[in-house]
Amino acid sequence: MLRKLVFIGLVCVTIAMQGFTQPPTNTQTPRDGAWDKMRHTEKRPIEYAPVREADVLWHKRVWREIDVREKMNQPLYFPPSPSGGMRNLMQVILDGIASGDITPYSIDTDDFTMPFKVDETIARAYQYRSEESRDSVMYYSLMKELQPSEPRTLQRPTPPYEEYDTVITIPFSTSEVYHFRIKEDWFFDAKRSVLEVRILGICPVRQNIDPITGIVRGTTPLFWIYYPDVRDIFVNAPVYNRQNDAQRMSYDDLFIRRFFSSNIYKASNVNDLRISEYITDEMEALLEGERIKEEIRNFEHDLWEY
Repeated sequence: MLRKLVFIGLVCVTIAMQGFTQPPTNTQTPRDGAWDKMRHTEKRPIEYAPVREADVLWHKRVWREIDVREKMNQPLYFPPSPSGGMRNLMQVILDGIASGDITPYSIDTDDFTMPFKVDETIARAYQYRSEESRDSVMYYSLMKELQPSEPRTLQRPTPPYEEYDTVITIPFSTSEVYHFRIKEDWFFDAKRSVLEVRILGICPVRQNIDPITGIVRGTTPLFWIYYPDVRDIFVNAPVYNRQNDAQRMSYDDLFIRRFFSSNIYKASNVNDLRISEYITDEMEALLEGERIKEEIRNFEHDLWEY
């Protein structure tokens, strides 16, 4: 019995000494969070309810413009560069076009009938560093308007201060896209007795900045994308949720739930004109857009009796 106790004691001492001489090694990389975050890259968007033409009793088409500098719309703009698995809306669109999953359409018309050809959309290449792989990833600019070249006549800073001709290439950055235009249909479905809205297209709009003076010379719409075709991509692109960090939203959730602020700049009319084309005063044009919003709300309200 004594021998067994001595043997057990020696074994315990040996194990303890091994624990001190060989500390456990931690081969796991640091985790940014209190738990392992599982990424869902194969989510499917919620299917739209089918709509028959015979059931549509009322329909109105409107065009909106989203300013991402507004507080409510900031999740569409930040982060300016990919960080922590998050991308802004313009970067998601760029990545989708670069991979061939998103088709850009011409801004000459917004009926999605004029897709850009490969030689027209791929004008020149630019690089950025991917947050996930830390490797230099090559992407392509989408069309010539993304990185336009402007001929300029400049003056040399040293005597004899002669003038010379040069070409200035304006580099493209997603941080220059401050506006997104949206084309959508509002309609009343008599079968389900609901007033519904369906987004048809999204158009990013870039600020046109003078490369010499830095003065904003206006805005340049880049291209249209057909929203029903990009929902599979948007639903797998997380966006910041103001209410709960544990419940990540996607860009598809943001647009479907209408978590954005916008102004109406055009509504269907007999002359197919924008509001700014028949109302020149900016304040009056904004009020006209609000009047159209109120008209849509009042239509739904007037359908019911209380």
